[in-house]
Amino acid sequence: MTQIDGLPPLRDVITRHGIAAKKSLGQNFLLDLNLTAKIARLAGDLTGADVLEIGPGPGGLTRGLLAEGARRVLAVEKDARCIAALEEIAAVYPGKLDIVNADALEIDVSARLTAPIKVAANLPYNVGTELLVRWLTPPAWPPFWDSLTLMFQREVAQRIVATPGSKAYGRLAILSQWRTDPAIVLDLPPEAFTPAPKVSSAVVHLRALPAPRFPADPAVLNKVVATAFNQRRKMLRSALKPLGPDAEDRLKMAAIVPTARAEEISLEGFCALARAYQAS
Repeated sequence: MTQIDGLPPLRDVITRHGIAAKKSLGQNFLLDLNLTAKIARLAGDLTGADVLEIGPGPGGLTRGLLAEGARRVLAVEKDARCIAALEEIAAVYPGKLDIVNADALEIDVSARLTAPIKVAANLPYNVGTELLVRWLTPPAWPPFWDSLTLMFQREVAQRIVATPGSKAYGRLAILSQWRTDPAIVLDLPPEAFTPAPKVSSAVVHLRALPAPRFPADPAVLNKVVATAFNQRRKMLRSALKPLGPDAEDRLKMAAIVPTARAEEISLEGFCALARAYQAS
């Protein structure tokens, strides 16, 4: 697919606008409109929804989202070189594409969007995990978004969906699975991108749950999980000592064997442990 909207192929767009991918911005462009359209479809039914896109670059996924019927797309792009290319897309979809030239880590976009809201993005590799953690840990739940459809390095994607006992299991899995239903929905090889990164990529779809799977105070859970995995090879009775001298008692309150290690504990177990610490 080279055309879905009367606009030129993406390779022509980046050449004409001089948008060579910058490593400093974590840019790897996905130029195949077949793939960007497929990712847009993986975000679900977009009709009647606002879509937040971070790091649209020359606009491949943006075009897919609009072609799939998104009510409105809010594209946040830090690289000023890409704005002219995005404005050309906006001209083809009057009133449907809002462009913000800003750093996504420094602005609050929730007030610019109207529910229902979906987030879909080929995230810059250097900020992807930080943005995900922010979206998973808002002050209140449910969040402003209904779902996240995000591109990550495959290693990060595997950490999001990891299960207890695996090497990838850690804080990111706990945060993701506590409040969302995450799944890897597409794998992409390095050669799908320009320039080709050194690693494979994957798209993860995370659907927000109405409430967390198990009761726990978010701040306490985050602190307990971060402390437990900070020294993941240690037994929990030792790894949790920074939280106080009574780690063994708290573990027993949560029905967790004190000699267990963090990677062995289920999400439900960590939530029970958070409640045990909150009780103090």
